[in-house]
Amino acid sequence: MKARKSSDDRKAEILTATLDLAFEVGPDHVTTGKIAGRLGLTQPAIYKHFPKKEDIWQAITETLCARISENTAQGNLPDTPPLEALRGMVLRHLHLVTEFPALPEIMVTRDPTGRLTDTRRRIQAAMSSLRNALALCLEKLRTAGKLRPDLRTEDGVTLLVGIIQSLVLRLIVTRDPTPLVQEGTRLLDLQLSLFEPEGSQP
Repeated sequence: MKARKSSDDRKAEILTATLDLAFEVGPDHVTTGKIAGRLGLTQPAIYKHFPKKEDIWQAITETLCARISENTAQGNLPDTPPLEALRGMVLRHLHLVTEFPALPEIMVTRDPTGRLTDTRRRIQAAMSSLRNALALCLEKLRTAGKLRPDLRTEDGVTLLVGIIQSLVLRLIVTRDPTPLVQEGTRLLDLQLSLFEPEGSQP
């Protein structure tokens, strides 16, 4: 006889199924019926743990925002060299998208029902904090004389976020998150080398 899953385990399973479906069919097309079907449950079994579908998205929002904020906090650690912090933030975010490939689509989904509005806004706010942390690292590099003088901080941030965005666009087209980190590492190292002042030693 199968052991009954704990409430926490079942909730985690529901959130995972929701995110998987969000990537497969789009966030605005995920229904509790589809979630139940994916897990072999009835809809009442879903409602036992999440009385409303909005409660599922609220839990997903908390999870994703916490991960983005944790990444930002690691990038802001005072003892971490700025180049290492900057590189780590970009690559950790790509790891996050690899783990949750629905994340980019949740951020930009058109939501006629308005149910995902809060989720989208909160994730975008967390990403704004990440951008600010990238800008701070670039300013520290500038102060240390390790940033080319003609590179504006806001342009540097745009170029770094552009690496993420270009790979995300490829993900949306190919539906394959597996190359994200490897390709991101290669492109990031190339971009960072172009940030260095002329005559810098490798």
